[in-house]
Amino acid sequence: MKLVSWNVAGIRACIKKGFIDFFNEVNADIFCIQESKAMEDQFDFRPEGYDMYLFPAVRKGYSGTLIYSKVKPLNVIYGNIEEEYDEEGRTITLEFENFYLVNVYVPNVKRDLSRMDSRMHFEDVFRNYLNKLDEKKPVIICGDFNVAHEEIDICNAKANIGNAGFTYEERNKFTELLNSGFTDTFRHFNPDLTGAYTWWSYMPGVRDRNIGWRIDYFLVSNRFINNVKNVKIYRDIYGSDHCPIGIEI
Repeated sequence: MKLVSWNVAGIRACIKKGFIDFFNEVNADIFCIQESKAMEDQFDFRPEGYDMYLFPAVRKGYSGTLIYSKVKPLNVIYGNIEEEYDEEGRTITLEFENFYLVNVYVPNVKRDLSRMDSRMHFEDVFRNYLNKLDEKKPVIICGDFNVAHEEIDICNAKANIGNAGFTYEERNKFTELLNSGFTDTFRHFNPDLTGAYTWWSYMPGVRDRNIGWRIDYFLVSNRFINNVKNVKIYRDIYGSDHCPIGIEI
């Protein structure tokens, strides 16, 4: 089974930049999207053979998550974190026979770190939510976590310490999540690989020179890691400031 995740920075804009070509080419069984930024009546991409699960933010043109799945889930949970985050369409959970899949768009702390307290609270309630799911069956979590975990996951690490997405607070919360029973699939297979990024600033030349951050992840319950057969960063796929990532299980 092939799973793909992509922060598209707006599904309508990404569709105009080649999204459908990549979607058809990659032929994922499950395709998770963050920052969809659209209500259901604002785009008409309904690929044959897939069911669509959309969780838009209350505020139009903001946040939101979306999943296309060839496999029908046993159950679908929209949100169920807390009202503040559910109103922003932050998470969708699909329950399958052998695992849960959670698609997440973690809140950004903002450049001035003004949303740090809210982000830290989200991290705690989200981790508790995942741990409760994990008690029942293994969990796969994918999405934009808005943090580069270690210095290997970011270009110019020293210069970025303390900046949004690379604060000690955010990085420590990611460590807490892993320590609670989850594995970063990409690092499991590529423990020492440098230059592997999933997000680049829109500033001219930054992506061409690969001055990036790895802030998009597939995590799995520790006991499920042997089910993961392949991991991939689709570095050359444009259409967003993020690139897609994927795993095969």
